[in-house]
Amino acid sequence: MKGRISNKLGEICINPEVIAIYAGTTAVECFGIVGMAAISMKDGLVKLLKKESLTHGINVDIEANRIKLDFHVIVAYGISISAVADNLIENVKYKVEEFTGMEVDKINIYVEGVRVID
Repeated sequence: MKGRISNKLGEICINPEVIAIYAGTTAVECFGIVGMAAISMKDGLVKLLKKESLTHGINVDIEANRIKLDFHVIVAYGISISAVADNLIENVKYKVEEFTGMEVDKINIYVEGVRVID
């Protein structure tokens, strides 16, 4: 479902794909996030996604102009997962709300793996 905002000049429709791209770009800029993850249903392997395919690790749900985001991420080794998650939630919530004008209702973070950064 698309997000819809009405004002005196007309209506604005925001595709969930646009929100996923923006949220994914914001997420990978956060400290401790190595990248988005894709899970292979066939063999259960987790794969680190390239910047061009960030949206495969993000699910966007819009209901009544309230956004719900699910992130599948890979975090850096040796950093507190709760600190990384708090940072990601705070940054993404602020930036997506400012970008879209809609409220972010919920952000779920699924840590799919840990990687050592060179």
